Amino acid sequence: MRKLYKKVTAAVLALTMLLTLPVTGLTARADAVTEANPKDVYVSFGADLSGDEKSKVMQLLGITNEDLEGYTVGEITNDDEKKYLGDYLDSNVIGSRALSSVIVVTGKDGDGINVETKNISYCTSGMYTNALITAGIENANVIVAGPFEITGTAALVGAMKAYSQLTGEAISENSMDAAVNELVITSEMAEGTDSEEIEQLMAFVKAKVVEEGLDNEDTIRAVIDEGANQLGISISDSEKQSIVSLMKKIGDLDLDLDSMKEQAKDLFNTLEDMGIDKEQAKNFLQKIFDAIKDFFEDIFS
Repeated sequence: MRKLYKKVTAAVLALTMLLTLPVTGLTARADAVTEANPKDVYVSFGADLSGDEKSKVMQLLGITNEDLEGYTVGEITNDDEKKYLGDYLDSNVIGSRALSSVIVVTGKDGDGINVETKNISYCTSGMYTNALITAGIENANVIVAGPFEITGTAALVGAMKAYSQLTGEAISENSMDAAVNELVITSEMAEGTDSEEIEQLMAFVKAKVVEEGLDNEDTIRAVIDEGANQLGISISDSEKQSIVSLMKKIGDLDLDLDSMKEQAKDLFNTLEDMGIDKEQAKNFLQKIFDAIKDFFEDIFS
């Protein structure tokens, strides 16, 4: 009987652990906003939001009109979108209304970059994180929101401008261009495939380029092939060339690998010894599922 009790207890603990894992991640960004000093918060609204749409976005961001009185508030215009996205997206994709909105809260050393998305259909939190690292941003909590399902690419521009405004640290045009370029490439490549694997591929190649100072196209192309093979994904020649061109831009930026890893621990923890173990992130959850399964099979067998 005692043996059965121990097994049931262990199973319950494992199940509890599994069920509570995502809750922390989902509430971290919201908590950062509510607990932050208002001086550390910047809200950037899409300039073309209607009154009702702005109210919806504010609800998603978890803020009120009273909160806005203490925050720094700006906007993203359609001209901003065209300026930074025009080289990478067709005008019909960019559209004529700026709707993407973002809230940025500066953190402390060691916090890293944490991103949450709401009503964003084109870009994942991992894609934003990767792009923000390229822009040189550190220790920031970010929530990106739309009044309804939108691509969200323009919100990256708002996030970069917000961070610069809050910290007083200018982000160069080259850094902003590379970050936007990366977000668009990653988003396009992720259509119809596992976005996590594309995020990991981009992080892997970027880490190689930054650490080893790679600038030769053939060498970068070989790194892309290495990462794609280990992840088990197919990359077209045109996609490969787009990544090569992006990485040559990134190689000219003043990025540091240790800082990159510090800003996105979850993402870079999937890279081991400059290789890729794509199962590493998934194995943790799988082990919990397997443990629960084994516990109950032992109990009822």
